Amino acid sequence: MKSKEELVRLIAKEASVKDKQVANVLNLLEEGNTIPFIARYRKEMTGSLDEVEIKTISEKWNYLDNLEKRKEEVLRIIEEQGKLTLELRKEIIQATKLQMVEDLYRPYKQKRRTKATVAKEKGLEPLAEWIIGCPVSGLPHKEAELYVNIDKGVQSAEEALEGAKDIIAEIIADNPAFRKWIRDDTYKRGMIKSVVKDEEKDEKNIFEMYYEFEEAVEKIVPHRILALNRGEKEGVLRVSVKADADRILGYMERQVVKGPTVCEAILKEAVEDGYKRLIQPSIEREIRNELTDKAEDQAIHIFSENLRNLLLQPPLKGKMVLGVDPAYRTGCKFAVVDQTGKMLEIGVVYPHPPVSKRKEATQKILHILEKYAIELVAIGNGTASRETEQFIVDALKEQSKEIYYLIVNEAGASVYSASDIAREEFPALQVEERSAVSIARRLQDPLAELVKIDPKSVGVGQYQHDVSEKKLNESLSFVVETAVNQVGVNVNTASPSLLQYVAGLSKTVAQNIVKKREQEGAFKNRKELKAIPRLGAKTYEQAIGFLRVIDGAEPLDRTAIHPENYEAVRSLLRSQGLSTDDLGSEKIRNALSNIDVHVMSEELEIGEITLRDILDSLMRPARDPRDELSAPLLKKDVLKLEDLKAGMELQGTVRNVVDFGAFVDIGVKQAGLVHISKLRNSYVKHPMDVVAVGDVVTVWVEKVDVPKERIALTMIAPNS
Repeated sequence: MKSKEELVRLIAKEASVKDKQVANVLNLLEEGNTIPFIARYRKEMTGSLDEVEIKTISEKWNYLDNLEKRKEEVLRIIEEQGKLTLELRKEIIQATKLQMVEDLYRPYKQKRRTKATVAKEKGLEPLAEWIIGCPVSGLPHKEAELYVNIDKGVQSAEEALEGAKDIIAEIIADNPAFRKWIRDDTYKRGMIKSVVKDEEKDEKNIFEMYYEFEEAVEKIVPHRILALNRGEKEGVLRVSVKADADRILGYMERQVVKGPTVCEAILKEAVEDGYKRLIQPSIEREIRNELTDKAEDQAIHIFSENLRNLLLQPPLKGKMVLGVDPAYRTGCKFAVVDQTGKMLEIGVVYPHPPVSKRKEATQKILHILEKYAIELVAIGNGTASRETEQFIVDALKEQSKEIYYLIVNEAGASVYSASDIAREEFPALQVEERSAVSIARRLQDPLAELVKIDPKSVGVGQYQHDVSEKKLNESLSFVVETAVNQVGVNVNTASPSLLQYVAGLSKTVAQNIVKKREQEGAFKNRKELKAIPRLGAKTYEQAIGFLRVIDGAEPLDRTAIHPENYEAVRSLLRSQGLSTDDLGSEKIRNALSNIDVHVMSEELEIGEITLRDILDSLMRPARDPRDELSAPLLKKDVLKLEDLKAGMELQGTVRNVVDFGAFVDIGVKQAGLVHISKLRNSYVKHPMDVVAVGDVVTVWVEKVDVPKERIALTMIAPNS
């Protein structure tokens, strides 16, 4: 079996990193360190690997570790049967994939009662061995007569031959070399085919293009696999994998029928039976499972990347915001939220039918705008969104201040509003009132608000209901955790929902932090967190660098510098005639910009990479990585679908990226689609190579279908 050192070398080669990096990552993980902590505070040991690279190493190690354990188990079982040869042992040990191990184990696996086991019970195995030995003399029928045995249930020579063929078919089907060749050939040359099974179940003709569909297994794209799977699951489609059966049978016959033999016809029949009855269905299942796994991985990857970009959208900090949850009959609920996210007032206006109290509604909104010196209005993009947008624009025109508004993607707001978290936060509010608060807060700090919602509900996925829920949840949780820790968390304002994603913190510890804060007031320094129930030394080490205490007693507590380095930092500052009170000042920037990092790292006995991070934190203590991204597009007036004309140039925000393109919000009711072929003049392998959720892009209108509310956009400038 492979040693840990051999597995480390294998992972390093696959991940294109050094052996030492892999070994250090695995050791750090074994010691109970979290991925965000390793990525941020153990860069010297990992060579600055990021969270995704560390997670990949962890996953590869788990796969290889499980593979080695499975090999040991298979070797033990075969050895107990007394059938383990040196050659078989070598093949199992050298296998690099779980599938290869299972193929080698297949002939020795305990089977349920099959045609072959029944035939063996009747004593027909020697006859099968004689036939498979390709005899050049004798008559199969005559040989079979020797095995007629009424007591064992073999009534005739014909029955004996049928039983022998069943045994041969199973031997052929269990042959690992045959299975590998057939699997590879089916993958390379096979076609995935679908036909309509029940058209009535497809009321909206969603699967119409798959009613009579065929595409090469090797070329089919992931989103089509998931669409076919869904169509099959809903009973609309019948899906199958078609292989070149003649070619496969020809290959198998050449392997089994060795030279001229009196048993040629019998062997060919057994080969055909072995393939069609035993191999083909399982190979088809394996290939479809493999295609589904790849398609799921791709869908989860797209969802994860979209979610990461959504969470890391720049916050509009320090603004008084009016959040509006649009509706017709029940009225537009509104919420005033101050610069810290605190709700100041809640209310409702009825500008739309059937109530239609537009004048009253306008007066109420104007009063709120003035009373709270509102700087931004956030309007949800749900039902009645465009009518509410027009109402708000008309109201804004009746006052003199320059107030902008923004349409906020409210996906998941209703999920949050009805959740236990929302009920705890706002027990006295109605569901729609909570939505209005959430919409306003999404503008102020998307990350802090979106972590309260199940990531599957935030509206940036593709086929998220068709993939493994466990895999999706693991991936999305990792994305949220990574985003939260990259940004850092203000321990005196963060909700339990946000705190629970900080490296090392559990839901219980997060709630304990908030409980203590509510009982005893704001934390004055990071050390106070050591007194939190269930927050032990290891948890403190993992979490504390990501928890910020703003305006506390210790200036370093508002930075990303880990307390384990505070003494080194103070020595550094003293050597330059500085103190922690100088953080972020021009004085500190001037002094630290000219430091010789190599010399200073040796003096402080601290790694150069860590020192560079420390210097950056001292010069920019409040740095937020989100501030470096495109700011949201603020609006002053309404654009309607009917206003759009071909060739019109617009600015828009990317709302979702999928395999075939990107959906861009250009300020009308429906997001427009930029097809993958329209993202740029040159070839695009995947839309994510060009755009990301939250990007502000320039687009041109290509085509507008008003009845169907479809907009085709391009990012390729006309005449370019």
